[in-house]
Amino acid sequence: MKKLILIISILCISNCHKKASETDLLNKANPEGKYGTEISIMENEEISTLLNEPNKYLGKDVLVSGKITEVCPMRGCWIDVKDVNTDSHIRIKVTDGQIVFPISAKGKYVDVQGEFTKLNFTEEQAINWKIHLAEEQGVKLNYDDVKITPDDLVEYRINGTGANIYTYGCK
Repeated sequence: MKKLILIISILCISNCHKKASETDLLNKANPEGKYGTEISIMENEEISTLLNEPNKYLGKDVLVSGKITEVCPMRGCWIDVKDVNTDSHIRIKVTDGQIVFPISAKGKYVDVQGEFTKLNFTEEQAINWKIHLAEEQGVKLNYDDVKITPDDLVEYRINGTGANIYTYGCK
């Protein structure tokens, strides 16, 4: 009977584990591991290929790999990924709270799967987006001082569903 009570107590303690908060996940010291759903695509697409031939990939699930150069400092809801072989970058956006990329992931490498999408901004939306991104970095921009180029009116991104973060050479 004592063994049964001990086993039940251990099971209860292990099942009653407190779920990590979004803040805990954002500030996780070791970011390596799997996030979201399991990656099911086997063939990588180069980020530069996606950006050079966007209409071929729009609306399709893709797998890209690269170095994480930025992480959303507010909620870990996006990462910027740089192609290892080129200077091409792409933003990976995930549903807020469903996946939280730790700030410590900056400088690590990632394989990420998701839908390749295109955002079209009005000039006002592009200005507000630039202001928002600056505020995430702790920078205050004045609306009237933000300059917009034609490139600012379109953003290609991947709506990420699954990712694997690792140290280069240690998949």
